[in-house]
Amino acid sequence: MLTVDGDPEALRMLTDRREALTRRRIQTVGRLQALLAELLPGQAKKDIATGQAKAMLAGVRPRDIAGKTRRRIAADELAELVAVEAKIKKADAELKAMVLARHSRLMDLRGVGPVVAARTLADVGDVARFADRNRFASWTGTAPLDASSGEQNPHRLSRAGNRRMNHMIHIAAISQLRVDSDGRAYYRRKRAEGKKPMEAIRCLKRRISDAIYRQLVADAHAAAETDREVASTVSAGPGGHCGASQESSAVDLPPPIDTSDQPLPGPAQATLQPTKRARKTTAPESLSRAG
Repeated sequence: MLTVDGDPEALRMLTDRREALTRRRIQTVGRLQALLAELLPGQAKKDIATGQAKAMLAGVRPRDIAGKTRRRIAADELAELVAVEAKIKKADAELKAMVLARHSRLMDLRGVGPVVAARTLADVGDVARFADRNRFASWTGTAPLDASSGEQNPHRLSRAGNRRMNHMIHIAAISQLRVDSDGRAYYRRKRAEGKKPMEAIRCLKRRISDAIYRQLVADAHAAAETDREVASTVSAGPGGHCGASQESSAVDLPPPIDTSDQPLPGPAQATLQPTKRARKTTAPESLSRAG
């Protein structure tokens, strides 16, 4: 039985919350960038960090009412951004703890962080429902679709399957492309073979889908083996004998019988004779003496 921290429904709720916070951050950053572009023309960056925004606002001292209002609103948006990022950081820590509570090693894969791992565990459920990696790829929408025409034999990205999972795998693929990784090398090989960028990304996403499936299967086997070991330990008991336990079972067993307590073959002979009680009688001699 899963702990509360590893409950699939809790994973799903917190993952949805994390994705909502991400959308909220994107919207806040967009508004802040627009305000900074008006306050400091030509200095606003595309994806500005909170520290950079603070430094930029600190150097702005508008004198007109509109400029002061714009700066105040920008400061409010910056405070909102700081608060949202703090919530995202907290959600990431909780998701990581939940994934580890499930004894999953998905985060060992390159590009798979707490959010991707948590969404995968929440949406996949029991990986045994997928017969093989091909069925899993079809469900994640990473299986190639034939779009051949004439002598050409191209494939295109699938729009079917679980779109959330497809997005998670896309995040993992982009994360691999941004760093020096096996995924980037694989992508470059596909490009060298003549594949277009989107086709090469499709191949990489399918590769990541297969890796996730293998890890899910490995985690399931490890969990099953752990359950068998625990069941074997409980049934064997501390002494290694089936049915033994640490609790005393004396109340269920007959008391030990010593030699002196063994039943005799027949009724025991009395060793002491009962004392005869004297009957009260009135003797004539004693009456005559009394007279």
